[in-house]
Amino acid sequence: MNRAVLILSVFMGLVVLASNYLVQFPIHYYGLSEILTYGAFTYPIAFLITDLANRSFGKEIAKKIVYFGFFLGISFTLFFSTNFSDFISIRIAIGSGTAFLVSHRIDVFVFDKLRDKNWFIPPLVSSINGSIIDTFLFFSIAFYATGIPWFTLAIGDLTVKLAVALIMLIPFRILLKTFRPI
Repeated sequence: MNRAVLILSVFMGLVVLASNYLVQFPIHYYGLSEILTYGAFTYPIAFLITDLANRSFGKEIAKKIVYFGFFLGISFTLFFSTNFSDFISIRIAIGSGTAFLVSHRIDVFVFDKLRDKNWFIPPLVSSINGSIIDTFLFFSIAFYATGIPWFTLAIGDLTVKLAVALIMLIPFRILLKTFRPI
């Protein structure tokens, strides 16, 4: 495996681990505890990684990074942050894995279809689509019928993800110089 691909895969796994851990902690400032968790700020980096891989190495390598990152992220999550006596913790791992695979496969597909558009359109549109799908799959699987306000958390999470998707265009453009696009 190419060194850059391995690095992107490891970063993907670390982002998934960090996000799965941080989603358990609501932000208790400014009345945001029922609207937002800290995981909303780290997870959009996963879409940046997928989109950089797709632009630089193509959709097949991007899918491999998604699978490798999924394996690492879920393994790390199960090992480091899943409390098997806590049902919600297990649901977070299941929700994360399901939402991650579905949303990133869609992200890869949409990005690839838009590859020939202006440089910012593929990562922005694919990240927005992926974020919407990821958010509602994850929160509904992890927190539905638990008493946790999953829908308001999902709306808050999605709002931050969409804002971060815009901000991630800056590192995407800068990092494109590091990787040679196909």
